[in-house]
Amino acid sequence: MKRICVVEDESVVRDIFKRLFRNRDIELVFFERGDDAVHAFEEGATFDVVITDMMLPGKSGLQVLDTSRTFNEGVPVIVMTAYASIDSAVDAMKGGAFDYITKPFNNQEVMMVVEKALKQRSLIKENRELKLALEEKYCFNNIVGSSPAMLDVFELIKMAAPSNATILIRGESGTGKELIARAIHYNSQRKHKPFVAVNAGAIPSELLESQLFGHTKGAFTGAVQDKEGLFDTANHGSFFMDEIGTLGMELQAKLLRVLQEKEVMPVGSNDVRKVDVRMICATNVDLEAAINAGTFREDLYYRLNVIEILLPPLRDKREDVPLLVDFFINKYGNQNGKAVKGISADFMEALEQYEFPGNVRELENIIERAVVLSRDGQLKKEDLPAKVLHKRKIKTFKLKTGKSFSEQTHEFERELLAYALEQTSGVQKQAAELLGMKPTTLHEKLKRHNLR
Repeated sequence: MKRICVVEDESVVRDIFKRLFRNRDIELVFFERGDDAVHAFEEGATFDVVITDMMLPGKSGLQVLDTSRTFNEGVPVIVMTAYASIDSAVDAMKGGAFDYITKPFNNQEVMMVVEKALKQRSLIKENRELKLALEEKYCFNNIVGSSPAMLDVFELIKMAAPSNATILIRGESGTGKELIARAIHYNSQRKHKPFVAVNAGAIPSELLESQLFGHTKGAFTGAVQDKEGLFDTANHGSFFMDEIGTLGMELQAKLLRVLQEKEVMPVGSNDVRKVDVRMICATNVDLEAAINAGTFREDLYYRLNVIEILLPPLRDKREDVPLLVDFFINKYGNQNGKAVKGISADFMEALEQYEFPGNVRELENIIERAVVLSRDGQLKKEDLPAKVLHKRKIKTFKLKTGKSFSEQTHEFERELLAYALEQTSGVQKQAAELLGMKPTTLHEKLKRHNLR
């Protein structure tokens, strides 16, 4: 139910409001004096819309407006005034009032203005809830990992996020570079301002300049009107540019100007506009090698690389795989209405031995697929795609205390034989060739290890 505060000292007007909203899902709260309404706001009373007369006993309508805006941020305030006092309504609009109505008023006009105010209030609340959801989604708790490499990343993000320093995130494709960039933004002082992301490698270079810096009418064929660029959109917020290494030399020079001078120049214009953006860039290429090859500006590299965050590939932080698996199972179980009750040992073993060329993004897709395809709430080996089952890595051999040399050698030999069979789809002749032994010798070893 919506709550509307009406501050009005005339009983006739209060009765009109009661009749207007009698059969609607709206609660009306009346105050006859301005100071009573102000006191209620100060005590924490909240409303979806405030309607106040300008001439009130105690405190004026302007004072009611100011207090409401202070204690009920974002709540639309509608002021009522006699036609002869229209100047006071203008003052109220300058002070942040949503709209005004003149007395004597038309009932339909009042209803229309209130409906507009309620709609705006709903949009403001929805936008605020969305922002809170984004902040929760990109908080540090949702970046999964307990490996030493990821703990170092978390510590660096926590120190870097509150600053305005430029960030360069480096890592292979699929390691979560944009997730880190958003976490930095939503844990910074700019979190209530825009976060704009662009993939420099996904937009043709001839279009990218216009996208980034905007253009003027007639700047090129098809430019039928002025258009602001993404840097303007991100003003006072954060700008994330992925695949920075693919940026052409001409655009690199323009980006350098943004970083040094804090200004942009639209395509087709000689006028510059000031912008205040925090740059966060990411790359999966070796920028130092690109500098040596003459395809990346050294001065831009040093401007970007103020704080560098290195994201390790998943194969280098395998201890995080079980944590990530649990996280994605909960995520996609909830999304698809499927309860996962357990995971088989061979399911996890296959994942732990897989190389993950697509890193965390690939693991996420694998788990989503497994959750959707699972039949009885148990994730089994057969729920995994063939690439995971047939592209295993040999386990790294580790010395085990409490076991003899012969026992450990026996275990390693068994693992080696199993891997050779897996690589050759069980064809013993090919497995023997892969291992450099005779098929008869391989056959005997397979019998000894009870491998088929």
